[in-house]
Amino acid sequence: MHVRPLEPSDAEAYRRLMLEGYELAADAFTTTALERAAEPPIWWIQRIGSAQEPGLAFGAFHAGQLVGSVAIEFSEKEKTRHKALVVGMYVRPQARRTGAGSALVQALLAHAKARSQVNTVTLTVTDGNTAAIALYESFGFVRFGLEPMAIFTGTEYKAKVHMGLALR
Repeated sequence: MHVRPLEPSDAEAYRRLMLEGYELAADAFTTTALERAAEPPIWWIQRIGSAQEPGLAFGAFHAGQLVGSVAIEFSEKEKTRHKALVVGMYVRPQARRTGAGSALVQALLAHAKARSQVNTVTLTVTDGNTAAIALYESFGFVRFGLEPMAIFTGTEYKAKVHMGLALR
């Protein structure tokens, strides 16, 4: 498993991977596959970001194929620039339990720690996603809240677990 920051040349593979995630793990995201499919190519390139921008996406590759990704967003506002937000975590089903998820989280945390002004990283997980919660807890994330009715799946409401990790 090889993890690296995504580059603009990865945009189409990233788009395909994430659209798969929005379909297969729809409850994990606050956006639908249809909404994301409508995004223009530049949106995906901007979501990938770069080390100098307020966000950066990482990809996990196996045998040269993108099998997972996660992004981190940094606040540029003076009062909140001490925080970062994890978004868009997805690993293909066949790549789960291979270390891809752990490698992605490790890469984004290393990137966050390299920014001296960032003191905390937060994220949300759909309540009941025990595998994702366990992954984040293994890195020291702790639950600090539960948002009831955070998403509507089309048939029911689901809560989001808010988690955070103090870096310093």
